[in-house]
Amino acid sequence: QVQLMESGGGSVQAGGSLRVSCAFSGDTNSQYCMGWFRQAPGKEREGLATIDSYSYTRHADSVKGRFTISKDNAKNTLYLEMNSLKPEDTAMYYCAARSAAFCFNNRYREADFDIWGQGTQVIVSS
Repeated sequence: QVQLMESGGGSVQAGGSLRVSCAFSGDTNSQYCMGWFRQAPGKEREGLATIDSYSYTRHADSVKGRFTISKDNAKNTLYLEMNSLKPEDTAMYYCAARSAAFCFNNRYREADFDIWGQGTQVIVSS
């Protein structure tokens, strides 16, 4: 299976942009559904976007139009581009994977994923 490691978090002002990355290593030749989640203090982990092994993407309504998931297979890296950031986007951001060619349609459940990175912190100040 793959191992995941996020990077690229940091502090940004409201309205700004940030791209977080997730390097994956190990069994990169297998097919995976990959996704981005976030968890703010005191809140449940929230699914944001998924991308399947054919690079078909889905985005949760809460971030659609502002966040974009993408993947560079040559670099073994998953990305989440975040624009028009708001203070409420402040959270720990996690990438996740599960061994499957396809992702569930419009479903971003934490329980669907069994491989997780350690997270990267994003802070958006007003």
